[in-house]
Order: sequence, then C-alpha cells, then structure tokens
Amino acid sequence: MRLNTKRFISAILITSFFIYSIVIYTTGTAVDKGKDYITEQSKKGRQLFQNKNCIACHQIYGLGGFMGPDLTNVISSPGKGAIYVKAFLQNGTLRMPNLNLTEEEKDEIVAFLTYTDKTGVSPVKKFKINYDGTVNWKGRDEKGN
Repeated sequence: MRLNTKRFISAILITSFFIYSIVIYTTGTAVDKGKDYITEQSKKGRQLFQNKNCIACHQIYGLGGFMGPDLTNVISSPGKGAIYVKAFLQNGTLRMPNLNLTEEEKDEIVAFLTYTDKTGVSPVKKFKINYDGTVNWKGRDEKGN
C-alpha cells in the first residue's frame, strides 16, 4: 500500500474517532426516573445505608455483597414493600443484626430504597445493545415498567 493511501485511511479513522467521541459526549444520558424521589430523607437514608455498611451484605443494582438479598426493587416486589423493609430493620434476622434504628432512620432507609426502586431494575431482564455501544433495557415487563 502506498504511503498516501495509508495517510488517507489514518486521517479518516482519526476524524471518525473524533466525530464519534463528540456525538457520544454531547448526547447525554436518559432522564433520571427517580428525580421526584430525591429528597433530603432519601439522601439521609443513602448516607445511613453507607454508614451501617449495608452494601457489605446486600446488593443495589446488582453490586455489593451476597449474604443478603438484592434490595434494588424490594419496595415494588410483590408481597414486600415499606412495611416489609421496616420489619426487617426493626427486628433483624438470624443473619441480619438488629441495627437499633429509630423510626426516623427506618423511614430514611425506606425513602432511599424507594428512590433506588424507581431508578433501576436488578437483575436486568432484557437488554439490547445499540449501534453506539449503549444499552437499552427493559425491566419487569415488555413496556419497561
């Protein structure tokens, strides 16, 4: 291959790289579905979740420990919800300690888990990889609800 041809191909590849990078950088991300659930109470709940090191045993969005269940969608799961979460926080179990939380702290953790529930699904049930490498996922049903 001649030198001019190699330079031409290199220029096209480099230009393509920069154009692709600009498109990806400026496209942005999807709107946060849980923005209405970000409250001071949910922020305090997130901080409490971190301070008590809940992630050592539990998962959020599939990340974390494996001793306890994934808490991403515990609020909307059938047969579960805020009362279910508060019962575990109140009493603990054989493997989960009683954290001696106040009612306010329990409400804060429930607010954080409500936010988490509205912002993601774990595990992701169905996904499609787009041409640009991003992922579209559908959660609990075909409509993405």
